[in-house]
Formats: sequence, C-alpha cells, structure tokens
Amino acid sequence: MSQPTPGTPSLLRAINDRAALMVLLERGPLTRPELGALTGLSKPTASQLLSRLQDAGLVVLDGIREGLPGRTAELYRINPRAAHVAALDVTPGRIDVALADITGTVVAEHRLPTPGRSAGDVVERVRAALAGACADPRLDPASLSRVVIGIGGAIDPSTGRLGYAAHIPGWHIPDLVGTLRDGIGVPVDVENDVNLVAQAEQTRGAAQGHQDYVLLWADDGLGSALVLGGRLHRGATGGAGEVGYMPVLGAPTARDVGKRADHGFQALSGGPAVLRILRSHGLRGATPPTAVQNAVKAVERGDAQAEKALRELAGRLAIGLAAITAVVDPEIVVLSGGVLLSGGEVLRDLIEQELHTLTIPRPPLRLSTVEGNPVLAGALDLALGIARDETFGSVHRPETTSRREPHDRTRGEPDRRNPSIPS
Repeated sequence: MSQPTPGTPSLLRAINDRAALMVLLERGPLTRPELGALTGLSKPTASQLLSRLQDAGLVVLDGIREGLPGRTAELYRINPRAAHVAALDVTPGRIDVALADITGTVVAEHRLPTPGRSAGDVVERVRAALAGACADPRLDPASLSRVVIGIGGAIDPSTGRLGYAAHIPGWHIPDLVGTLRDGIGVPVDVENDVNLVAQAEQTRGAAQGHQDYVLLWADDGLGSALVLGGRLHRGATGGAGEVGYMPVLGAPTARDVGKRADHGFQALSGGPAVLRILRSHGLRGATPPTAVQNAVKAVERGDAQAEKALRELAGRLAIGLAAITAVVDPEIVVLSGGVLLSGGEVLRDLIEQELHTLTIPRPPLRLSTVEGNPVLAGALDLALGIARDETFGSVHRPETTSRREPHDRTRGEPDRRNPSIPS
C-alpha cells in the first residue's frame, strides 16, 4: 500500500487532514475560520482541506451559524456514517453488543443469550448478535469497519487459539480470529475482557494520565491487567494478568488439587470464596456482589461482625495484590468488577490498608469510574482507534476505502489492536 512520501505536499496534506479531522471530532461542529484557527491553517488551506474531506465523505455540512458579524458561517462536522464499529462482550451466558459510529456515538445495543458450542455456532452467534444490533433498517451491517470481541480468555499468538477460557465452550478453535473474520466478512480482534477494562480506564476512567498501573477485576472470577510504560503487557502466550491461577499463601495449589480444580488466588478470593467468607459471618446474598453490598450496608449501620467479614475478604485480596505490587511497583491500582464495586469505598479502604502493611511499594487504590459495561467501553475505544486511523487516512490512498484487512502478526506486520495502550 502506497504512503505519502516524506517532505512532499501529499504528506503535508495527510498531516493537515488528520489534524483537522481530530479537531472536528473533539470540538466540532466548526466553521472554516474556527477550524483554521484551531489547526493553524490559513483560510485558503482550510477551505481546500474541507472540500477534499467533503469529497471523501468524511465531513458534512451541519447547518449555518447566524447572529455573528459578517457573512453567515457554514458549520462542518465529521460524517458519522463514514464508518461504524462493533464491540462484543462474550460470557458463558450471553453476548452483549454495542455499535458506534465514527464519532463514538453508540447507535445500537443488543443482547443475545447463550453463545454457541461449536466452531460453526461461534460464527453464527456472532453474526446473529451483530444482526440483532443492526435491526434498525438505517444500520447496514456492511458499514462495519471493525469488530472487537472481549472475552474471558486470551489468544495465544503462536497458535491462534483461545486459552484460559475453559468456562466458555465452543470458542477453542484453530485460528479463532481468522475464522470469525472470514465468517462475518469484517476485520476482527479478540481481546481479553479485563485488558479491555484497562483500556477504558486509561481513556475515560481512573487511570487517565498514568503510565504504570494494575487493574484488578473481582467478580465470580478474578483477573488483572498490567499496563507498563503506557503499554498493555500481554505476555508470551497472552496470559499476563490471569491471576486467578496465581499461587498464593493460604490457598491450595494446582499440584495439590490439579489444574482444573479450584486453586490459587481464585480459591482464596474468587466469587465462591467471597460467599463462603460472608456466610461464615452470618451475611447472605444471592451473588457475591449482592452479598458484599449487604455487608457494606451492615457496616454502615455499625455492625462489627460485618466489618470483620469485609476485613477478612480485604486481607485475602491484598495477599494477591501484594505479589503483583511487589513485582510491578505500579503508580496506582484500579479496582473493578462486581465484588469490588459493590464494596465501594468501604472495601477499597480496607484492601488498601491491608496491602500497605504487606508491601514496601504503597500505591493508592482507586475504584473504577467507567460507567456502564467497561468491557464494551474498552472494546469500542479500541475499535474506534483503529477505524479512525484507517478511515482518516483513506483520503490519500489510491483507492479510498474504509476497510482494510487485519494485520497478520505471523507476517511481522505491526499489531495495532490498541492505539491507546500499544501492544
């Protein structure tokens, strides 16, 4: 694929076009003079640029601005139909979907129950989930330029298979990404769900402005994400952050009970352990988050037994965090997932106290501030970053298109799955 040659007018146009599109994305709608002022372009250059972007279908008129001295000014904005992306959150019981246009506006959502159990089922289920989200006749599935799927597992780059995901049947097939891409006809990325939560925290949540942080996810299962030097660390087989399997003091090991049995950090602090801890103190709840929420309410009423229960849970979570913190030495630790968010500031404070008694590094603990489904939020951020790179660069390609084949990591091409948190 040809690229603008350094130092040529085409390179300068490409730089100016991208700068203008990003300004319109962040500040639009804007008039020509406003766009020129914000980008430092002259009026003639700004006019030529807008004409070029209109011809490419990336910018559209957005009415006029009246009431100002001089001529009536036309307003321009990003064309939201220039590209669409889809984010999927896959769990054992359902697939949640969110569709967004190139501006990041969510235009459709859908939930499909029970993912499939065979290779064919996986492709058909993803197709059905996308079709459900595109049920509005104004949304054309063919307009999708990128699909990002979040799942509780990790793709091994050497095999293309999904690992660490025995709890989600049907997804353990050769070349999962290629199979999905060929089956739905759109470039696809499959990313660990907790990694996507970390992506969302960096772009819109508690980790904004931080280059080294750990995210701990606690719900029925445990997971973590490591961002080091602003880059997501996936590990050699994609399994970095799979802390549920991590051996910890006080829990059986895989050698003791077998790899497929309950062991490690998960046995000590996962959802079933949370329920056992709280029930031993007389606290109930249908799910781990509900039980923790009930315990917090009891603490706020002055229940000493409930505080003792939460402190025991905090101590167990701190043991796992201490091992991570001692090795990584992060700026902050972000807490997310149903158990931790249900515990709120009460549980956060207890975990922080316990952690700081165990380790020399004393990173502050912060609760997630991402609203809604953080897996979908991170998947949309990832998909939009890639789609904007490709779509906004399409003006200067010989054949303008909003769709590209995905990078093949086996051919040594760069992995651009995560522009905000490079891989």
